[in-house]
Amino acid sequence: MTEIIRPTLVIDKGICLHNIERMAQKAKDFQLRFRPHFKTHQSAEIGDWFRIYGVEAITVSSVQMAEYFARYGWNDITIAFPLNVLEIINVNRLADNIKLNVLIENREAASALAIKTTHKIGVYIKIDTGSNRTGIEPSKISLINSILEILAENKKITFKGFLTHAGHTYSARSTNEIFSRHFDSLLKLRTLKQRYLSYYHNIEISIGDTPSCSICTNFSGVDEIRPGNFIFYDLMQQNLGVCSFEDIAVRMVCPVVAKHASRNEIVIYGGAIHHSQDSLLNIDGKQSYGRIVINKNNEKKLLSPRNYVARLSQEHGILKVSQKNFPLFQVGDLVEIIPIHSCLTANLARKYLTTEGEEIEMINTRG
Repeated sequence: MTEIIRPTLVIDKGICLHNIERMAQKAKDFQLRFRPHFKTHQSAEIGDWFRIYGVEAITVSSVQMAEYFARYGWNDITIAFPLNVLEIINVNRLADNIKLNVLIENREAASALAIKTTHKIGVYIKIDTGSNRTGIEPSKISLINSILEILAENKKITFKGFLTHAGHTYSARSTNEIFSRHFDSLLKLRTLKQRYLSYYHNIEISIGDTPSCSICTNFSGVDEIRPGNFIFYDLMQQNLGVCSFEDIAVRMVCPVVAKHASRNEIVIYGGAIHHSQDSLLNIDGKQSYGRIVINKNNEKKLLSPRNYVARLSQEHGILKVSQKNFPLFQVGDLVEIIPIHSCLTANLARKYLTTEGEEIEMINTRG
């Protein structure tokens, strides 16, 4: 492997491929279109791994990301973020070259699109099924009707259906709660689909959260799934019971720079700008910013939950470890940190190193 001398995000390609294959097969088994969300990895090269399993349509989170992946041959893209009316020129340019879908959740954006769109474009209405982030509540039929009337003014616009991201599954306290929230979302979306089916015969339901797509088996009425985090998974998903440690494909590898025996703390080069500030409560009710894996005598060992990333500042990470494990760390060692949230960790890293030593670039949004 390429010598690691600073915080480096390492991914296991074999685990990634296994995760993609499993989700692609699940979509096939349930006769669902598999439109994975590429906001997690943000890499054209990793995107090519999905082609191995027959993926042809993708999801992104921004116009800029859609432009990036369109340059690498992806020509069926949904931008799963409410339409930014200030980017309609860019949206038109994309729609002229690829099959493009956008999200609408208010009359203002619908009106701007109806007036300014110049090319064929698909529209999903974003429905809030409980996450309370974006979207229209499914009971607001008058608002949905008014948006549909506005969109109908432009014949280049095709209403595709209803789309949701049941993000509230991420705050579930058990797998049963994930099942329950997923089923509640399905009921709301199926009711909407049934209401409008006689007017829009090809109306679709699109769902996208990784917890539901990973463990649920009821997809009645659903036409496509858009999970993204599943390619890497992370501690958040493992804590939810959605995946095992063996399914987590990503590690932030960090150098040890100092030790403080008086408080059983290890200092690593790897802070909030590398890991993000996402956290979970550990076994002792303490805020944990990651789990620790050490490599001794070419054997990797996941330390118990009482050994964890306890604090983060900009560049510093503070590991709280047991007195027994303290001697296992030496200045100059490399330790692996399993991230709480792989999407944000990858976004901060901007590039990857595979376990085979291959460097992989991501989209450059900072140039």
